Amino acid sequence: MNEQMPQTTPLTPLTPEEERQWAMVAHLGVLVNLVSGFLGPAVPLGIYMIYKDRSRYVAYQSLQALIFQLIWWVGGGILTGIAWAITGTLSTIIIGVLCIPFACIISAMPLVALGYGVYGGIQSSQGQDFKYWLVGDWVRGMLTGE
Repeated sequence: MNEQMPQTTPLTPLTPEEERQWAMVAHLGVLVNLVSGFLGPAVPLGIYMIYKDRSRYVAYQSLQALIFQLIWWVGGGILTGIAWAITGTLSTIIIGVLCIPFACIISAMPLVALGYGVYGGIQSSQGQDFKYWLVGDWVRGMLTGE
């Protein structure tokens, strides 16, 4: 009955170089979507879960990348499917032909997310506090409890 409690070592903070590296990987997780189609958000989610207690910078960058990818890649993919379904359906009565330019514009959403995610990865690797437009302030508020 003499059980010993397992000893846990305190989490050591990441070095600035490691912070930049993991933040960059979180943003570049968008490239996984090119291969899998939809698993890109798993990369920043995993990085956030592993490093959230060791680095506020990595937590912020990875959570930001996760939410951005969910909105632009997953949401954009869903909107693209809906836009093309409506265009295809309306094409039977000629009106859908007018919808094709709009469906093409909506189809570019995941590509925009890809480019912006790579840009975020480059900025993070250089140690800059990258912030996605609209998403960055919201995530910062979530992390600070404001």
